[in-house]
Amino acid sequence: MFSDTQSRPSAGMRDAMARAEVGDEQAGSDPATNALCARVADLLGMEDAVFMPSGTMCNLVAILVQTRPGDEIVVDGTSHIFNTEAAGAAAIAGVATLPLATRDGVFSAAQAEAAIRPAARTAPRPALISIENTTAFSGGSIWPLGTVREVRDVARRHGLKAHMDGARLLNAVAATGISAANYAAGFDSAWIDLSKGLGCPVGAVLCGTRAFIVEAWRWKYRLGGAMRQSGVLAAAGLYALDHHVAQLKVDNDNAAALDRGLRAIEGVKFEAATQSNILRFTVEGLNATAAAFVEACERRGVRFRATGAHEVRATTHLDVDAAGITRAIDVAGEVAAAFRRGGAGGSSPAA
Repeated sequence: MFSDTQSRPSAGMRDAMARAEVGDEQAGSDPATNALCARVADLLGMEDAVFMPSGTMCNLVAILVQTRPGDEIVVDGTSHIFNTEAAGAAAIAGVATLPLATRDGVFSAAQAEAAIRPAARTAPRPALISIENTTAFSGGSIWPLGTVREVRDVARRHGLKAHMDGARLLNAVAATGISAANYAAGFDSAWIDLSKGLGCPVGAVLCGTRAFIVEAWRWKYRLGGAMRQSGVLAAAGLYALDHHVAQLKVDNDNAAALDRGLRAIEGVKFEAATQSNILRFTVEGLNATAAAFVEACERRGVRFRATGAHEVRATTHLDVDAAGITRAIDVAGEVAAAFRRGGAGGSSPAA
């Protein structure tokens, strides 16, 4: 429940990795890597793609290609770019980040419009707007397609680039039936992660125009992200696209079941509906901190994630089955009952 980054390669994926035909990625001669990039570019409706070691590098490289030092980028205040990528946009790209306040990680076109500064010699130059679909720390919210396009069009009208952090974009696809290409249409750059719900051990694929990917490769080299026989890793991505995409709907359904079970626990509160494989709730009604609640659950063998003073996040993935959902609900109920009695959640050993 901690994160879908905890997903592990399946036996079939490991076998595909062991049998991968490989070459030299930097020379453009690794067959599996080339096939993966072509596959994801087609999936997102983009001209070209590059295989990256991580989603963090995808975001950073997209910013590096499409901005210059002293520029400003507009993002949601709970986004990975602003919160959990070690300020790479500032430290390496030299850009300022303007975070927008949102309830669920989805900002409006009006907010984006208002965030774009008028031209002034004393102000940073607005250069890029980024959205994160689905949102990570705001509870897995799915951006409505209309809002995606409205925000994209704001960027267009002002001559800014539009970037989509699509780490969990395929979870949105599984929930809505809207294709990844429809979500990414008109964006200058977009990417999907392979190492979350798709279960790969490493990797992400960044997409854009052919000219964009030429420059993305240049930054990939500079950052030390170029690889050699990367087909061993790319084969995992190809296997996941063939065999694990359908699992994302199961993950979303399991998250919905977890949501229903947790909502029935006295003192556990939700601010919004669960839309994908991530859910967020508060334990303030238990007079407990999130850290104390999470620690008590972990002692019983269920691992949630504290994301605030009272906020807790849970994430489903291919290693969490229906029995695991039931177990998580039961443990959360036991811990909540202990806190309601005025205890500290009990001290049962991990199962």
